[in-house]
Amino acid sequence: MENNKKKYVNLDLKSLGMIVALVIIFIIFYVLTKGANATPTNINNLIMQNGYIIILATGMLLCVLTGYIDLGVGSVIALSAACSGMLVMDKGMAVPLAWLIAILIGLAAGLFAGVFIAYLDIPPFVVTLATMLMGRGLTYTLLQARTVGPLPASFTGIGTGFVPNIRIGVVEEIKDAEGVVTQAASKGLDMVCVVVAIVVTIGLIITELNTIKTNNKYGFANIVPWQQIVRDVVILAIVWFFFIKLGQYNGIPVQLIVVGVIVGIYHFVTSKTVAGRQIYAMGGNAKAARLSGINTKKVFFWVYVNMGVLASIAGIVLAARQGAANPKMGDGIEMDAIASCYIGGAAASGGVGTIIGAVVGALVMGVLNNGMSMCGMSTDLQKVVKGAVLLGAVVLDVTTKKKKG
Repeated sequence: MENNKKKYVNLDLKSLGMIVALVIIFIIFYVLTKGANATPTNINNLIMQNGYIIILATGMLLCVLTGYIDLGVGSVIALSAACSGMLVMDKGMAVPLAWLIAILIGLAAGLFAGVFIAYLDIPPFVVTLATMLMGRGLTYTLLQARTVGPLPASFTGIGTGFVPNIRIGVVEEIKDAEGVVTQAASKGLDMVCVVVAIVVTIGLIITELNTIKTNNKYGFANIVPWQQIVRDVVILAIVWFFFIKLGQYNGIPVQLIVVGVIVGIYHFVTSKTVAGRQIYAMGGNAKAARLSGINTKKVFFWVYVNMGVLASIAGIVLAARQGAANPKMGDGIEMDAIASCYIGGAAASGGVGTIIGAVVGALVMGVLNNGMSMCGMSTDLQKVVKGAVLLGAVVLDVTTKKKKG
């Protein structure tokens, strides 16, 4: 009987806490905005406005897991966007080639930071502060305080385009003053969104069943069944809500596909590969990791190189979203990426955190920004609120550790 009890453990509330917080914050703004934040248009805007932040938060989490941060990502965003925009607009270069060069610029920035941090033992704070200043200065030098744009549709499609949809429902004919039909507008539901939501649901169920089977096979503890069901129902409710709202608008944004692929890859890397386990080991105890045979310098190096590449991708997405590139792009955005990681459950000391947690943290920040803007709150007060939320998340993490200790 005692062995049966040991097979079940209570759900770690910290892993579900920010998802619940996300729902509560959304409901509060739903009441304050009288439902305006839940319209299909606003849900689409929420995804579009925060896609590049989620990409940044994905890379930033790896830095945070090592116990450090990268302050230079905002400048890498600006530099990559500026270069790709100038190559397309001023030089007539093909968009894919301009994107490749932008990514190579991010790679170079990551290599630069990685060498100083990993092999010259310069503190990451100092190195990334330097890249922040240097990258911003280079951006201003290249653009000469001008805005490059409007960018062509082949460029902006990655930030504002949508996956072709299959819409069912009522089709309304729009006529001009003379009664001639000019276009047909469908107000139905995009079935691609429904199919994706179904696939996600089936995928989650299969994953949970496989986890339970594996735990039973090796004698590991499973989460108490009713708690696991409640968690999955909350997650699936959020998934269905978002996809139904997107289906009522223009369907799935191309930006969401890009973000989904990146998040999926890095979730797999951090949870299922040796490289991911090495990052967690180094963040937990760098000395012990080194003594166990992990090449900590190599881990440091590739983490910051990776951050540079992801920052350049985020820069491309942001430029596409805005339809232009300017010197102030990404200014201060590194703080949102860092905050997303800590709000999503990453430990300030390193070694603890998940990609999904960082995504949830980014969505919390996005819902806060969106809701406060819709309520007419000044940008100054918005910063106060975001700072308080960040501080609260870190305090909660520290006090929880102390109680466990």
